[in-house]
Amino acid sequence: MTPVPALRTDGGEAPVRVLLDVDPGHDDALAILVAAGLPGVEIAAITTVGGNQTLEKVTRNALAVATVAGLEGTVVAAGCDRPLVTGAVITDPETHGASGLDGPVLPEPTLPLDPRHGVDVIVETVMAAEPGTLTLVPTGPLTNIATALRREPAIAERVAEVVLMGGGYTKGNVTPAAEFNIYTDPEAAHVVFSAPWRVTMVGLDLTHQALATPDVHERFRAMGTRAGGFVVDMLNFFGPAYRAKQGFDSPPVHDVCALVRAVAPDLVTVRPGHVDVELHGQHTRGMTVTDLQGRQGRDLDHLVATDLDVRRFWDLVTGAVARLP
Repeated sequence: MTPVPALRTDGGEAPVRVLLDVDPGHDDALAILVAAGLPGVEIAAITTVGGNQTLEKVTRNALAVATVAGLEGTVVAAGCDRPLVTGAVITDPETHGASGLDGPVLPEPTLPLDPRHGVDVIVETVMAAEPGTLTLVPTGPLTNIATALRREPAIAERVAEVVLMGGGYTKGNVTPAAEFNIYTDPEAAHVVFSAPWRVTMVGLDLTHQALATPDVHERFRAMGTRAGGFVVDMLNFFGPAYRAKQGFDSPPVHDVCALVRAVAPDLVTVRPGHVDVELHGQHTRGMTVTDLQGRQGRDLDHLVATDLDVRRFWDLVTGAVARLP
């Protein structure tokens, strides 16, 4: 298996600019904290989408986490509250709790909510950036990203890449075939995977390698900082909840993996592939049908994450959080 050359390397003169499209959610929250603590990473904006909990709740969570991270001045905007086509809101309180971020005490946000719609923020931020300098990192349902594409198709030519957490090439976690972010809005995912831009799918096959084991938990606890304690409180809820629902002894931090691929891509091995989203199957709706061999005669126009450098991943993640207050 030959890794595809990395899009960029961590560090360098120019910051890695990311726009985080999130539905916090414990793993989304950790991704925000890591992005805030990594030197050389600039968060261009944070947009929220209904997913792990309702839009109102995940937006409140995003503002609270940005406050913990010290992201004063960062744009945070609320986006779409329901899927593109069905309008059927699916949330995951069993995993993330009634608030979407049960466990830690959420501070009163010190950041204002941007009055613009999140989709407008995505379009305006991409169009204002120099082409090829901004990476979209969606870690929830893809409703905002698909809607932004429909509103301004030119964004597909301007972003450096879309690195998304979603899908999987061998498994699902809502059904045997489908992962939560894709299952909750497969039509939006179809739009995103069909657009003429570079998409890296960081799915369950990769994220199940990023387990917050007891020794990782202890690394956060030993920091003795506000941010470290916040992560410990998140894991104290997230771990047992994930064990009860999914049977994992230690919870995977799915969304952090997409962020890490975007900013330190050498930690995540990828392969070229083509990804289609199943929209009609009785048992497979939301499945990311992944062709890694070109068997369908399609261009292998996407990248599919396959292997994680686990030790370096956790060194990067814990080091970033340790830099926060």
